[in-house]
Amino acid sequence: MSASTPATGTTPARVVTRFAPSPTGFLHIGGARTALFNWLFARHHGGDFKLRIEDTDRARSTDAAIAAILDGMTWLDLNWDGDVVYQFSRAARHAEVAHQLLERGHAYRCYATPEELAALREEQRAAKQPMRYDGRWRDRTDWPTDQPHVIRLKAPREGSVTIEDRVQGPVTVNNAELDDFVLLRSDGTPTYMLAVVVDDFDMGVTHVIRGDDHLNNAFRQLALIRALGWPEPVYAHIPLIHGADGAKLSKRHGALGVDAYRDELGMLPEAVENYLLRLGWGHGDAEIISRAEAIAWFDLDGVGRSPSRFDMKKLENLNGHYLRAADDARLVALIAADVAAALGRELGDADRVLLQRTMPEMKKRANNLKDLAAGSLFWLRNRPIPMDDSALKLLASATPGLLDGARNRLAAQEEWTAAALEQAARAMAEGEGVKLGQIAQPLRAAVTGSAQSPGLFEVLEVLGRDEVLGRIDDVLAR
Repeated sequence: MSASTPATGTTPARVVTRFAPSPTGFLHIGGARTALFNWLFARHHGGDFKLRIEDTDRARSTDAAIAAILDGMTWLDLNWDGDVVYQFSRAARHAEVAHQLLERGHAYRCYATPEELAALREEQRAAKQPMRYDGRWRDRTDWPTDQPHVIRLKAPREGSVTIEDRVQGPVTVNNAELDDFVLLRSDGTPTYMLAVVVDDFDMGVTHVIRGDDHLNNAFRQLALIRALGWPEPVYAHIPLIHGADGAKLSKRHGALGVDAYRDELGMLPEAVENYLLRLGWGHGDAEIISRAEAIAWFDLDGVGRSPSRFDMKKLENLNGHYLRAADDARLVALIAADVAAALGRELGDADRVLLQRTMPEMKKRANNLKDLAAGSLFWLRNRPIPMDDSALKLLASATPGLLDGARNRLAAQEEWTAAALEQAARAMAEGEGVKLGQIAQPLRAAVTGSAQSPGLFEVLEVLGRDEVLGRIDDVLAR
């Protein structure tokens, strides 16, 4: 006899999805994608998206990790419906369900000692058999009194079960491959398998969308759901993310916490969201996808079965696109702390006004907020401004006398606009019989401290006559 989950075409009246991270570390980039897919599916169908913190592992769960998860979700603007559910606080409810199964004959007490179970595993290992519990207490009723025991599910042994997974397609497992897993430990605490099933039911979850590393768990959880007679969720197991080289995603590939993409790499949340959306899901040839479009288009049919590959370069390029489209005042607010730290002082209103004035040009030259902040420093540096290696090399190789001549020509300039300053520089180059670059490049180095900057004459106009001449004088005085 075999059974399967409900047909994939049916959708409940009210879709409810959930994201259920364990608070043992940061919000991993793979977890963020799972949260995004759940959020989008719920919003696409006008349903609810719930957040559950699976903090039953008390030794590893931390308040700092919980805060990091909530912070990452908030940064990505993945707003959840209702209050956060904390799994540990529901232990009494989980135990109640286990005892209900015990009373109905769908579970039993197991008094096998840890030593007995270790010996069993050793025998199975030696015989090259699958290591699973052998059910030695499954049909016994001669239960000892006042002895430690666990409660195990009396799982079906005959036939098979098929999950009509919305991503993987139909997946079948013989019931003989499943064992009678533990529901309640000997200390009365619930196991992960029990807690997940009870919480999903109590939260009204209709669709379980998660990584395909949980696919094996689904068959055990489904056996428990059927023993309880509860509605079966629709399952969708998403392939995991791999590195660009096809290997399992690791830190060297970019397997960082969401907070690191913000704080260390200077990414915008909309860029990270867009990139995660395209990792394993697609809508035609669309690459740049707004949130409104994502909600309108997202469904599980667009999720592929093959692992997606994380490419940091693509993320950086995508971030550059969103950076250039971002509001200038917002960008100034986002880089202000980094700029202030590098300058060693707080930014005043005039500093912020200057940065916002230059932002349309500056954001064209950066792919992340860190580069944008670093590239903006020269506007606000105190004199004498520092010179990077490229500037020092330019100044060292400059034709003697040209920087002095450029300084004098600028000092005599009446109209201080980019167009007039460029015209003056060109006239000087023509008079000296040199190319414009032989004047402009040393001038750029002296004024910005680098060989790279926005348009030189626009920079001169924004900095103003006194600041420009002072910076050139500082270089000439060295």
